[in-house]
Amino acid sequence: MRKLRLFAIVFAAAVILFSSAVLWIGMRQQQLDRERMEAARDRDSNVFYEIFVRAFHDSDGDGKGDLNGIVAKLDYLREMGVSGIWMTPIHPSPSYHGYDVTDYYAIHPDFGTMEDFERLIGEAHRRNIKIIMDLVVNHTSNRHPWFVEARSGADNPKRDWYIWADEATNVNATSAIGGKAWHSVSTGRYLGIFGEGMPDLNLDNPEVRAEFIRIARFWLEKGVDGFRLDAAKHVYEDLQGDNRRPEVAEKNVAWWREFRAALEEVKPDVYLVGEVWDAPSVIGPYLDGAFDSGFNFELAGKLIQLAKSERATDIAAAVRRIHDYYAEVSGGRFIDATFLSNHDQNRVMSQLEGNVDHAKMAAALLLTLPGRVFLYYGEEIGMEGVKPDENLRRPMPWDEVDRQHNEPDSLLNHYRRLVNWRKLEPALAFGTVESYATGHRSVVSYIREHEGERLLVLHNLSGEPQQLALESKADIEAEKLAVTLASAPGIKFERDEVSLPAYSTAVLKAK
Repeated sequence: MRKLRLFAIVFAAAVILFSSAVLWIGMRQQQLDRERMEAARDRDSNVFYEIFVRAFHDSDGDGKGDLNGIVAKLDYLREMGVSGIWMTPIHPSPSYHGYDVTDYYAIHPDFGTMEDFERLIGEAHRRNIKIIMDLVVNHTSNRHPWFVEARSGADNPKRDWYIWADEATNVNATSAIGGKAWHSVSTGRYLGIFGEGMPDLNLDNPEVRAEFIRIARFWLEKGVDGFRLDAAKHVYEDLQGDNRRPEVAEKNVAWWREFRAALEEVKPDVYLVGEVWDAPSVIGPYLDGAFDSGFNFELAGKLIQLAKSERATDIAAAVRRIHDYYAEVSGGRFIDATFLSNHDQNRVMSQLEGNVDHAKMAAALLLTLPGRVFLYYGEEIGMEGVKPDENLRRPMPWDEVDRQHNEPDSLLNHYRRLVNWRKLEPALAFGTVESYATGHRSVVSYIREHEGERLLVLHNLSGEPQQLALESKADIEAEKLAVTLASAPGIKFERDEVSLPAYSTAVLKAK
């Protein structure tokens, strides 16, 4: 009996020592991770954050988000690791969404003052966060003074700033987005492909072109770093069938090249990302001297489907095909703008039917693939919302942010880790991608390379643990690899074999 008691005491002591050692190792690893993160804090993650200003954070208690609200949350964004902010329109507008502007040189009073805007720019830049603004060039509000003048009569100087029907016009034509194209006022019919409240501007008029260059320069001189250009392909693509006319796309691209050249005279490194809601084959020509980036709508759908289906595909090959084409048409000067959803689409969590594990995997795929990533506000905490549009733009629930902040395994902290991984490993933020097949139907894998450093990225999309033997190929020597980043405990690499827990991501590189 005495021997049994002695054995029990020794065994218990051993368990305590082992547990303490494991705990110490875990705490030491966390400390090392924090030290690595701190050392990389000011690096560029190549991640931007889209803010629907009215819904983000209210600083003055009037129930509406504002510019000072963004200032108050800059440290939240810095902690997340984002390197830029895209603000939806902040100009005076009769609509809650702001895409029908009445004054391009002013700040909507709901959002603050010009002084508030200048403070936001200064505070963001102090934290190494860039600011880009939404700029709507295709149309104005029908309450804009330009249109009020234009509709007053055919002889008004502003008449030719908009597009009016003549006797030969088919006023029953369908717009490029599928609705009514022509709308009536007492003095004629005008084009408005996004509705009667948003009349289309006539960019064939040199005065209009010069005015929008002047507007953009005004904001660049205020300190903004660039623009997201709304409905960029619809400057000339107005009616159904226009997308099959090469001369229409050529006119679009020519205008945006002129716009870019004029802006570079003020800010040589201005960043322009265009909303060209179409296939990569349509986006490509805009990357030749017009835009730095086009939003990759095709990839967004594929990433969500990958996470939802839990079935692997060679996503790296799909991305590489797009990038090879973009490199060819742009001379290598492009930045793919990747994302999962935006203010016009059902939110990610709703598309994934509330499955947090799938949301984590969609984020892991997005943030370990190439491109300048755009996150939509609230995506990092799993906000839900399906059409109509108002449901996609609800107020940010900051109490949920606080709750998830204190949960180490929350979706919020998952996003924070992934964004900061891109600072720790520049190959994730700026590298190329190539395929690496493992043969496992639930494991997505690819290689990222930047300046001679190669990383192997592995995602277990499924709810089952996966064991896979790695092969040396594509200049990856399996026996020299080690896990450098892991999304979950239990990820191991021993004797060329990787253990991936359910819904986990591992990044390996040479020792």
